[in-house]
Amino acid sequence: MKIVLSPNPYRDKGLKTAQNAERVLRQAGVETCMCFPFELEREHVEVPAHLEFLPEEEAFRNADLLVCFGGDGTILHAAKDAQRHGIPALGVNLGSVGFMAELESDQLSLLERLPQGKYRTEERMMLDVSVRREGRTIYRDLALNDAVITKGAVARIIDLEVKADGVSVGRFAGDGVIVSTPTGSTAYAMSAGGPIVEPTVENILVTPICPHALHARSFVLDRSRAVAVRMSRQSRKTAYLSVDGGRAFHLGAGDQVEIHRSKSRAKLLRLTSRSFYTVVNQKLGGHDR
Repeated sequence: MKIVLSPNPYRDKGLKTAQNAERVLRQAGVETCMCFPFELEREHVEVPAHLEFLPEEEAFRNADLLVCFGGDGTILHAAKDAQRHGIPALGVNLGSVGFMAELESDQLSLLERLPQGKYRTEERMMLDVSVRREGRTIYRDLALNDAVITKGAVARIIDLEVKADGVSVGRFAGDGVIVSTPTGSTAYAMSAGGPIVEPTVENILVTPICPHALHARSFVLDRSRAVAVRMSRQSRKTAYLSVDGGRAFHLGAGDQVEIHRSKSRAKLLRLTSRSFYTVVNQKLGGHDR
């Protein structure tokens, strides 16, 4: 078995957690290699000189699993990398919440279960996101959590219309709208008042952000719906699209953001028997009963 280790050096100081995990896995007879989850600004981070880091394509060649170390952003990014290479990912939490993580940093001994096959794989729905401008597709991305359309830095609300299969779901003014997967229901969408949805079901969630309208509420749509979000062609206001918290894409007046269920699916590894509701209570401030 070959496992790729993907640490975030801004979270894992000196990569101590990743190195501890590497020792556990090698003692269990696993071949390992390391690969950063994103391009580093070397002048701002210290990496142990004795560690070798491979380019993504080389690291993932013939790999069976990915183990990543960091917060939810790192795990989200790494899970999408793993999906591109057709392998599942497991997250080790080094962040403040780590909702997507399967293990905490003091549970590394459980990694020895991986070569024994004592794990299960959980598939997660993803979304294809594109932007259409004057009949042309000018942007594409893949979302595991969400696609967020928001206003610019100037405190002015934007006018949006959301459609599903060409039928209007709602038209409102506000700070924007979040279109998310069930996995993303516990992220920004929850903070905006959206519902918490079990991550293994398949629905599309549409949640307005601070809408200036009484009727604007979160909708849970069937997975087959094609969602479109458009600003007015007459609008002079600025809006941006961000997919999974990535770099913002500037939207012009009349641009249409199109979102639908992707054929691609992310795979997350499960080593423990914790239920989704236990994680919600532990990570999001609930109370055990």
